Amino acid sequence: MLPVSVYAFRPQSERNFLFWCLLAVAISGSGALTFVTFSEGWRTGFAPALWATVTATLVIYIPIAAYCREGHKLASGLLPYLFVLGVLAVIWQNQPEKPFLASAPTVWVLLHIGFSLTTYALLTLAAIAGFAAFVQERSLKTKRHTLINMAFPTLAASEALETQLLQYSAGILVVGLLTGVTVHFLQTGSLFELSHKALLSVITLVIVLILLVAQRVSGLRGQKAARLALLAYLMLTLAYPGVKFVTDILLV
Repeated sequence: MLPVSVYAFRPQSERNFLFWCLLAVAISGSGALTFVTFSEGWRTGFAPALWATVTATLVIYIPIAAYCREGHKLASGLLPYLFVLGVLAVIWQNQPEKPFLASAPTVWVLLHIGFSLTTYALLTLAAIAGFAAFVQERSLKTKRHTLINMAFPTLAASEALETQLLQYSAGILVVGLLTGVTVHFLQTGSLFELSHKALLSVITLVIVLILLVAQRVSGLRGQKAARLALLAYLMLTLAYPGVKFVTDILLV
């Protein structure tokens, strides 16, 4: 992931052949590690969750980089962040983990996992776009240009990406919550359990919906919208890898 991170900070970086080759290297590396990690079945540990998150985010980033205006420039914030997640996964790769226990039909469990990973990947990208909007608005106010804001998408492009990704995140998060309810019902016979993960996921959905409505009604943009997007990402981070970090590492 480091080569494409460095390339993203080059002046006037483009979606050229070199960019796609470096991105392919990043995806191949994390994808191979994820495949090996989960080759014998689903893993519940903190490190496997991080590798699955990194790979899912990179895969979903591909069409955004290819088709969205200045979407490829999110790499300057995304790839260094994913690199940090990869380092954390390496540090705790040998941490003992709990066995995966699920009595629900495999298809429902896999659907829930797939929608959950997709939601987290989309919200990660939305948070990066929100951070880019935050940096660009601050740069316009201070009239100072730095390497970071020159590498990010423009303010208008960042805000458009943020809104679009939040819309996708909200829709898929709703489906993920519904599949989670289904899995829980098939396992226990009850529809809902007030767990930390469920509560934080619902809070995330509420924050995203509030932000989307505020953008539509009052035209909320810039740093205020970015703060809400980052808050939503923080809530979902606490719900997914955060809970795993506490249960698998801190409480062991």
